[in-house]
Amino acid sequence: MNIPATKKADPLRLNKYPWYTPRFWDGMRTRTWWKLMWRHRFDWSLSRLHIAMGSLLLVPFHSACYRWQERRWRRKVEATSIRQSPIFVLGHWRSGTTFLHELLVLDDRHSCATTYECFSPNDFLSTGKFITRWFGFVMPKRRPMDNMAAGWERPQEDEFALLNMGIPSIYETLAFPDHGPQNLDSLDFANFSAQEIRRWQDGWMWFLRRVNFRDPRRLVLKSPPHMARIPTLLKLFPDAKFIHIFRNPYDVFASSVRLWQALCQTQSLQSLKPQDWDELVLTLFERLYEAFERDRDSIPAGNFCEVRYEDLVANPLEQIERIYTQLQLDGFADARAAIQRHLKAVGHHRVHRHALTSEARDRIAERWARYLHKYGYC
Repeated sequence: MNIPATKKADPLRLNKYPWYTPRFWDGMRTRTWWKLMWRHRFDWSLSRLHIAMGSLLLVPFHSACYRWQERRWRRKVEATSIRQSPIFVLGHWRSGTTFLHELLVLDDRHSCATTYECFSPNDFLSTGKFITRWFGFVMPKRRPMDNMAAGWERPQEDEFALLNMGIPSIYETLAFPDHGPQNLDSLDFANFSAQEIRRWQDGWMWFLRRVNFRDPRRLVLKSPPHMARIPTLLKLFPDAKFIHIFRNPYDVFASSVRLWQALCQTQSLQSLKPQDWDELVLTLFERLYEAFERDRDSIPAGNFCEVRYEDLVANPLEQIERIYTQLQLDGFADARAAIQRHLKAVGHHRVHRHALTSEARDRIAERWARYLHKYGYC
């Protein structure tokens, strides 16, 4: 049964997302794109044919540029290593992970995977400078679902890179939402064989090495599914730092439902039919936090800290300084000025409020009771 998350069932009011704006599938290689379409039996809607055709025209370009890139840079990339373990921002969707991520990468000591790199992970070393310089106009100024800035050079979730590389990802759901949630086991590797986990690790590290080759500074990575992958992240980066950000679950729920609706409205290859987004959000939250609470104590002391979203919004500088101190990160004195300039430029971080039905609130209180109690939102 699908209980609407908000009191209004009106169509979403989204920021502009023109027809020529890139979609999540555009950066795939030809083989990866055809495999995705074949798995879903080319079940496109006629009203979304322009999205499919746009991707079909672009994927041969990315395949050719991938081959050029690997011939030119592969040996150099493979001869280097990621010397500094990353900083991971952990948190459910709509918990403030993007806001925190963008503040952390203002430090000159830090780098990130950019939107272009995550949307074109196979060939960004060969195409990145040209595309970001001459085709910045194709990107919207704002994300479709909120007021956060968008652009090729903005920090982005590396989960989108996995999607474009053909590695199992929950984001495949967005391509054909009528087919239900896809790749749920990719969140925590449940039911993955050792070979499948190794293939995931190899693909992810392939991407990170190229990001680090482009910019060898310390990586700050953000992707909600990483919450459930702590054992794998620690295996690859034993000295990594982890920052968990959490938020009022009622706000997380309503905003997450809007997120999935907005992304499907702008990215899907199918016309939108009624979907049980409420149940998907409830299930994803439960699955991520079940794995996170199980594995969080395996993170070495001194490499983990937490921040409440509401506190971060109220006093960003104070909270970032606390994070630096708790994780023993150098350089906050130097980063402070850049953070202050950024906060002054963007103004106060706007928090969207969505009214929930009493039925939805009851479901949240029942399904997420442990979270509500543990994090003080009862």
